[in-house]
Amino acid sequence: MPSSVIAAMSYNDEARVLTIVYRGKQGVYRYFGVPPEEFAAFRAAPSKGIYLNEIFKTRQYQYERVADRQTPVTNQHIHKQSTLEKLHGKDNR
Repeated sequence: MPSSVIAAMSYNDEARVLTIVYRGKQGVYRYFGVPPEEFAAFRAAPSKGIYLNEIFKTRQYQYERVADRQTPVTNQHIHKQSTLEKLHGKDNR
């Protein structure tokens, strides 16, 4: 099921960096120090928005805002991660 909060996400397992492209004007954020198990649980969650707000954000990972959603999102923003997932019910690996 597509997420109403997240447009796309990618994960770099070597760097342990999760990049999330939010819908609307919320922007693109990178979260640091995210273990692979956390990303797997996030991907498996029936509701990405609920997981994000009730579980992921409570862990307080360090993060940075990479881009404003008013600017076009490019591969530069998701920087060739090892896994790219568009949240439309498909795994695009």
